[in-house]
Amino acid sequence: MHLRSAAATTALLLASALTLTGCSSSGDTKADAAPAKPKPPAASPAPDPADATTPPATADPNAKPTGPVLPDAQLTPKTGSFKANEKQYLSGRVPNKTDPAAVLQTGQETCQRVERTAKHDKDAAAAAIASGELTGARDAITYLCPDQKPILATAERGFPDGSSKDPASGIYRAVTQSTTCTWEAKDTDGIALAWGPDAPPKPGDRITAAIPAGTATFTSTNCYAWLPA
Repeated sequence: MHLRSAAATTALLLASALTLTGCSSSGDTKADAAPAKPKPPAASPAPDPADATTPPATADPNAKPTGPVLPDAQLTPKTGSFKANEKQYLSGRVPNKTDPAAVLQTGQETCQRVERTAKHDKDAAAAAIASGELTGARDAITYLCPDQKPILATAERGFPDGSSKDPASGIYRAVTQSTTCTWEAKDTDGIALAWGPDAPPKPGDRITAAIPAGTATFTSTNCYAWLPA
């Protein structure tokens, strides 16, 4: 009995040692580490994903629901009353069994974000809307903070980084300080009509794009958003 007990103890110790060795080697392997996420351009109002403390939302909190909504007659807060413009914003936007005040707060927070950003940098506020980073701004501004309509008008004449179909011809500026921002305009046959910048930009350079008439696709990389110059 004594020999069997000693053998069992020895086997257990060996198994534990192998397990610890395996854990140590995998923890020291650099190849197993997740790659770091790239940071957004320095002047971009986009948040740095590396600084996020909570996972990004998977749904647009400003989007109108696709299911049943509260009838306009039932759009009443638990206390007090809504203003006429607030009811206009809430119409068709409040899902059944949802507090209308909570939905209204989402729109008000969107307005507050536009107002705070515009106070320091109007281009950054318009670019946040044009890029798609700030969603729901159109309805929020229209009904809840109409004094920000000039910001919305500028944003709606712009477009986000990436590929845009049939852009209006004209001069546009990239709202970024990225030195890797590039762009190209092509016609319907995929032939390049214009591209840029002509020389590698330096930090602080203003990057512009002249989109000629007949452009079918405008494609840019690392430019965040484009606004009319």
